[in-house]
Amino acid sequence: MNADRLTPRAALDTLLAGNLRFTDGAPEHPNQDAARRAATAPIQSPFAVLFGCSDSRLAAEIIFDRGLGDLFVVRTAGHVMGPEVLGSIEYGISVLGSPLVVVLGHDACGAVAATRAAVEDGTTAVGYVRDVIERVTPSVLAARAAGRTEDSDFIHEHIRHTVDLLLERSRTLAEAVDAGRAAVVGLAYRLTDGTAHLVTSRGLEGQADAAA
Repeated sequence: MNADRLTPRAALDTLLAGNLRFTDGAPEHPNQDAARRAATAPIQSPFAVLFGCSDSRLAAEIIFDRGLGDLFVVRTAGHVMGPEVLGSIEYGISVLGSPLVVVLGHDACGAVAATRAAVEDGTTAVGYVRDVIERVTPSVLAARAAGRTEDSDFIHEHIRHTVDLLLERSRTLAEAVDAGRAAVVGLAYRLTDGTAHLVTSRGLEGQADAAA
């Protein structure tokens, strides 16, 4: 698969088709053989940049049924970002030519739960975990201000906030989206059934900026 041949919409459809195979229990395990290993040794052309939570239950190539060279994966706890994350995502878009950036959140996220506890109960964290909580706090505060109470509401708000922040902070990414070369989507993953569904999108032709 060559990223140059995929539109942002086609890249998303490819990901979601793989997720459907995964949840149906019929994965194809594409691009995981010796031939693919040899083909990708000199060059990579991933069709999506996936920025997700570091949670051990969120292995991108497994839940989207993909293989070597398909995804350029960046992961941090609570999908919080700093310069290294932004640089990695920009590399995937501007150097590797990926047409899609995916922010992947999930239910039962420990970072969001810890942030809710810090906001609601004053629970503190030590070391750099506190930095993670501080970066998730705006999402939790926004959800509370909107009267949200469900875990999924906080997860979705944090996904939307991350997508917005990516486009606000990265001119490279924003320009690629404006030019139609790339799109950014937010997906929420359910741990129990393995499904990934669309929460928000920017730059997908024929797709509203926000989805339910």
